[in-house]
Amino acid sequence: MTGSVMIKIPGGRVRVGSDVHYPEERPAHEIETKPFWIDRTAVTNAAFAEFVAATRWVTTAERPERPGSLVFHMSSGPVDLHDPRQWWSFVSGASWRCPEGPGSDLEGRDDHPVVHVSKHDALAYASWRGVRLPDEWEWEAACRGGLFGASYAWGNTFDSEQANIWIGAFPWYFARGEKPGTCAVDRHPANGYGLVGMIGNVWEWTSSDFAGDTCCGAAAAQGAVLTSLRGGSYLCAAEYCLRYRPAARIGQEAATTTGHIGFRCAQDD
Repeated sequence: MTGSVMIKIPGGRVRVGSDVHYPEERPAHEIETKPFWIDRTAVTNAAFAEFVAATRWVTTAERPERPGSLVFHMSSGPVDLHDPRQWWSFVSGASWRCPEGPGSDLEGRDDHPVVHVSKHDALAYASWRGVRLPDEWEWEAACRGGLFGASYAWGNTFDSEQANIWIGAFPWYFARGEKPGTCAVDRHPANGYGLVGMIGNVWEWTSSDFAGDTCCGAAAAQGAVLTSLRGGSYLCAAEYCLRYRPAARIGQEAATTTGHIGFRCAQDD
């Protein structure tokens, strides 16, 4: 099966959360985790394609009720960072197969993380593999790679070369190339446990309900249950969403699909 290598995470005491960043990360505290296994990388387009070929699964973004998904677009200049409509738009026909909408495809992106997948899609894929989604504390323990309370997955000093994140002025100036987007899941260095890409590239679904303030364009219907996403994405920027850290978390409705949300799987030891 493509891209299904898992790494064992040892149990023990882990310091999670943060008292110095966003309110939803507080308080920093210690937890006890049991040993478990987690995917070395986010699930790739190639791996998800195997699942779809085997099951004929139709993703949330492809269903006839409202086919399409949220696609990021750079603005032409500085905008109000409190209004995500300045850089997100619903594109009819956008899906995991056509990440930017009709006319786009996955050529050259087999090893990129699958995106435009809802939590329902992630759960279906995990069930097909006989695994599950990690809960958010397992995810954070794995992301920290054995470091106790460090600000970043690689230590306490910011290093832009460690992850696919936004460098420049969000959302109109991108200093890393022609345009922002996903990259190969194994492009950046592994953490202390050998896991790759847990920071940046794409947010990752967990199995945990979210409690706290939402951000980054997250919105919920009144009374809706939100799910915790972890890891940040290629759109995380210091001046807007400094969430390229292990403690960072946001909440989204389970049916949400965007061009910067993916997932990885876990299983019990």
